[in-house]
Amino acid sequence: MHFQDSIVALSSGRLPSGVAVVRLSGPRVRFALETIAGDVPEARKAALRRLRSADGSVIDTALVLFFPGPNSFTGEDVAEFHSHGGRAVVAALLRTLTAIEGVRQADSGEFTRRAFLNGKLDLVETEALADMIGAETEAQRRFAVRNAGGVQSRLYADWRRRLIHARAMIETEIDFADESDVPGSVSDVVWADVAALAQEIERHVRGYHAAEIIRDGFDVVILGAPNAGKSSLFNALARREAAIVTDEPGTTRDLLEVSLDLQGVLVRVTDTAGLRRAAGKVEAIGMERAKARARSAELVLLLEDMAGPVETDLRDIDAPLLRVGTKSDLLGPEGAGERHYAFEISTMTGTGLERLVGEIGRRADDATRQAGDILPSRLRHVELLGEARELLERAVAADATMTELRAEDLRLAADRLGRILGAVDVEDLLDVIFSQFCIGK
Repeated sequence: MHFQDSIVALSSGRLPSGVAVVRLSGPRVRFALETIAGDVPEARKAALRRLRSADGSVIDTALVLFFPGPNSFTGEDVAEFHSHGGRAVVAALLRTLTAIEGVRQADSGEFTRRAFLNGKLDLVETEALADMIGAETEAQRRFAVRNAGGVQSRLYADWRRRLIHARAMIETEIDFADESDVPGSVSDVVWADVAALAQEIERHVRGYHAAEIIRDGFDVVILGAPNAGKSSLFNALARREAAIVTDEPGTTRDLLEVSLDLQGVLVRVTDTAGLRRAAGKVEAIGMERAKARARSAELVLLLEDMAGPVETDLRDIDAPLLRVGTKSDLLGPEGAGERHYAFEISTMTGTGLERLVGEIGRRADDATRQAGDILPSRLRHVELLGEARELLERAVAADATMTELRAEDLRLAADRLGRILGAVDVEDLLDVIFSQFCIGK
């Protein structure tokens, strides 16, 4: 696509910094380079230039790079100015560039949006790029890199091609059923493949939970009776005083959460209100929130004070559970035969904490590896894939005489896959997707 205006923005991090990268894209790039840097450098080779404002004064001495379209990130002519990262330097450079007619400040995600509109990226790769920018753990980075490399896009594109081919075969049979060179058994092969594809999509969608864990975190909830040591363990895992710890029962009444990076996986640990029978109205609300959170957790740590264990009713919670005995430093060896805990810890001495953290990290890592390598990375993907699967199953199950309607279901299913990639009209999605990016991307 040809855009009339050029866009510019700071594409590097927060100022001040050692180096700042200012990116410019659009039809005015060559003119801007000649005006500010004196000439257009050789393509893809860094050149040291004095950058000058309109009155001829020097803004800075910087490295300048030029990427001619269409072989650039956006598909347009692109320039980058690698200047010193002072606020005044960058402000002067941006002020000088936007003073050029046809050059304006970029909106959020506008560089990536132009790359998409110019066919440099599809929507799945675009979303993966946003994930890469926001990645905080190694698992998130690996997941984003794979999808940005196109593995997810190629899978969906291949499924879409299979559906288009299947539809073509069915419509050929409809239109030319009386021709001798059109085999009558073609529909049997086509519908068998369509049924197999519906199953492939279903298996793929089941992997979304693993993708959720990678993106949003492996959810661990700490439960137990009052004074079982929940907040002490929570603080030990957070390595700071995140929760108030006292001997008074009912101190924790709301949910407290901390995020950890364990074995490269994001783990969210939630501290909860102590579970007991007698409680005030506010504490009762806190206990119900604790149970509700535990029902959706990937792992529940049930803590018991080994010096005075109190039974906790967890009959309505079916999440995976680890029984953890606390305050092991207060026990003598005489009670060793009666202990029945997966882990025994002391937050005072640190005993058992390393083993417990290691087990949480192992389970979090396993949860992200159970599904296949290619996972749906967005809820919108899951919704569109679910619609496509339902259309395929309906087409397969329909009466064999309803060939035209079955072919239409194939078209609609291929359309759903196309919407994931952005291969069909998705204008209503673009503003939402690209608004998630920072200004310089």
